[in-house]
Amino acid sequence: METLRYELAHGIATLTFDEPGSPVNTMCERWQRDLTEAVQQLVADRAALRGVVLASAKSTFFAGADLKGTMRLKAGDAARVFAEIEQVKKNFRTLETLGVPVVACLNGSALGGGWEVALAAHHRIAVDQPKIQFGLPEVTLGLIPGGSGITKMTRLLGLLGAQPYILESRLFGPRDGLAAGLVHELVADAAALRPAALAWIAAHPQAQQPWDAKHYQLPGGTPSHPKIAGMLAVAPAALKQKTRGLYPAPEYALAAMVEGAQVDFDTALRIESRYLAKLIVSPVAKNMISTFFFDLNAIKAGRSRPRWEGRFQPRKVGILGAGMMGAGIAYAQASRGIATVLKDVSLAKAEAGKAYSTKITQPRIEKGRMDAAEQQALLARIVATESAQDLEGCDLLIEAVYENRELKARVTKEAEPLLAPGGFFASNTSTLPITGLARASARPEKFVGIHFFSPVDRMKLVEIIRGKSTDDETVARAYDYVQALGKIPIVVNDARGFFTSRVFGTFVMEGAAMIGEGIPAPVVEQAGLQAGMPVGPLAVLDETALSLSVHVLDQTRADERAEGRTYIASPGELLVERMVKEFDRNGRAAGAGFYEYPQEPGARKFLWPELKTLFERPGLAWDMRDLKDRLLYRQSVETARCLAEGVLTSVHDANIGSIFGIGFPGWTGGALQFIYGMGCAAFLARAGELAAKYGPGFAVAPEVEQAIRRFEPRW
Repeated sequence: METLRYELAHGIATLTFDEPGSPVNTMCERWQRDLTEAVQQLVADRAALRGVVLASAKSTFFAGADLKGTMRLKAGDAARVFAEIEQVKKNFRTLETLGVPVVACLNGSALGGGWEVALAAHHRIAVDQPKIQFGLPEVTLGLIPGGSGITKMTRLLGLLGAQPYILESRLFGPRDGLAAGLVHELVADAAALRPAALAWIAAHPQAQQPWDAKHYQLPGGTPSHPKIAGMLAVAPAALKQKTRGLYPAPEYALAAMVEGAQVDFDTALRIESRYLAKLIVSPVAKNMISTFFFDLNAIKAGRSRPRWEGRFQPRKVGILGAGMMGAGIAYAQASRGIATVLKDVSLAKAEAGKAYSTKITQPRIEKGRMDAAEQQALLARIVATESAQDLEGCDLLIEAVYENRELKARVTKEAEPLLAPGGFFASNTSTLPITGLARASARPEKFVGIHFFSPVDRMKLVEIIRGKSTDDETVARAYDYVQALGKIPIVVNDARGFFTSRVFGTFVMEGAAMIGEGIPAPVVEQAGLQAGMPVGPLAVLDETALSLSVHVLDQTRADERAEGRTYIASPGELLVERMVKEFDRNGRAAGAGFYEYPQEPGARKFLWPELKTLFERPGLAWDMRDLKDRLLYRQSVETARCLAEGVLTSVHDANIGSIFGIGFPGWTGGALQFIYGMGCAAFLARAGELAAKYGPGFAVAPEVEQAIRRFEPRW
């Protein structure tokens, strides 16, 4: 056996998981074969057994499925996968019905398949360490807990009790596990695990799983129980409303829970296996695994961080501008223990920015999630000021003023000399090229873009932009700063709109172009929702302000003119310009955009009725598939162009940035995985069809196609 060690001494068989060449244990094919061999050995040694201990030689207990192997699966592999899942469960079932106590010694985290390994034990002992996590995150990766997790958690907690752990992938620590009855005993450290296991085995010479007890009943009742039946009558519709039919995993998980609760245990396991085998070979599962596991882990591991031996720990950071963005950044810093100086042109404006942190934290106090002392400590870390001198000694200064190049230059020149030795300067601009802004800096190599998204307290992504002169150390320091805030950094090279704003613009402007073509506004919004975007393109334009889009358009025209070129606005940009300059529809903040915003309490926004009169073409034929594809393909094509131009340098930055920054649908795995998930040839063919019908925005130039193929992941 290669991935585990089998030792029998004094009647105790110990299975120690230790996958060679891997920092964690996984359910790889070799482990599956080794588990079968180990269980057969247990059966052979049954007469000599008093108990079984499951242990790990790694720092964690067990990490779960071999996801790289999953990425290599094809649709035709479903039957083989079903047989493999069934064999693993057969081994678990043999283990738990041997008639001797089985104890899992949880020295570290056990997630997904790792938690399912732990569930094969009659008694689970965990080290009392808050960083340890248990649970079933499969649904977040487009899978279901099909290695007995659904069946066992449902039988342990009931249909209602198990839902958060299965459908919402709720993770839990040792103490929460103990309170829920999922963990049975806690010990101070890993050294205490085995003695505790041996003591429990000695005290419980015969053990069985709860569901094997003669008079076992499902907690809370079966699906026929009136309370459960009432919930189940609405649950599928509620789930469909949430997933929009684009994410099969939660629907499969719920079906396996309910169907399994109506049959015997072994049949329930088989139902679960069938759902998993069908799901695990699906494109959506592979898309989500690729991005939410591999790409996200690449960013957490610093794959986009330039090599720099130091590690930046922000101690004092200044924010220039206490508006919505500056106030949000100040809160994000203070909540992480970073001393913050929040400067604006007047003390009143700076104090108003600081008050945003009170607004965010007060509801938490009222709900008991934070106490008053914690709130005051957080607020004390924010110094609101109108004096530039208070910025002296900051490790980092972040400019977060209005998108005006001259204003930003003035602020930079005023504040930069106050940086501490070795400090660096950043701009929070969302569109203006960093190289141009860095001209106002005395040290352009220490000038970088750090683009937060609004609202800062809720948006996890931060886009780091390297200017032409920005050095590696500064980019690395910016990366460390973002991670110190608990946020997700991506790194891109400088260009107008960078990556996220540029691609986001294609989404909203494609929606606006559809309005200009005469397509009904409700249809345009519905196309965005059905494609999986969080909201429709017109609603997003209103939220970000049509007037801002026009301001950016005017700035772009001026910049191009200054360089001897003429900027050709897209049909969507021209439509938005008309909305602002001809119809005075500036967006939500102005009370009028593509939507009307009634002032009456509780009244909901509605689409501006004049859109129908001004733009809609009666009798125009439209195809919903085309509309959905236009909104997604336009973003993916632009992302691929960013890759070809060197604005993007990695697939993981593209996928994570598109999902967490601009709301590209999670089921696709991101703007590039959308291409790779369907296959390059199929994507290019469809993009060609769209280009022929709807214009050059969908055209994939030869150099762009080369970049797509060059960066395609290999599994």
